Amino acid sequence: MKKPQRGMTFLGILTILVILGFAFYMALRIVPDYLEYMEVSRALNQVRDEHAAIETSAQMIRNSLERRWDVEDIKGLSWKDVEINKTNEGFEVRSAYAVEEPFVANLYLLVKFDKMVVIPQ
Repeated sequence: MKKPQRGMTFLGILTILVILGFAFYMALRIVPDYLEYMEVSRALNQVRDEHAAIETSAQMIRNSLERRWDVEDIKGLSWKDVEINKTNEGFEVRSAYAVEEPFVANLYLLVKFDKMVVIPQ
């Protein structure tokens, strides 16, 4: 009497490895961008906390961002690209940007980030 086959075939294992390898390669391309976004977000929150209790201006906010981003070595976004708008509540500081990462041949991964903080006056 024949026993039923158990386990995976070589082709099944190879297919799973290709899918996992593809996902791992995608993560390797995108994770540095997310880490940089976390640094941008942290810098914006620190600027908000620093300037919340004092009289501030748009130029002071830009100077604080420039210092923090030089220390954190943020390359994907310039402090000049940040929008600072004066509102009734204070200043709205927004960093909205997109990062294109080359993936395979002429395929690119596009990641968009958007962070806004309000600095009260």
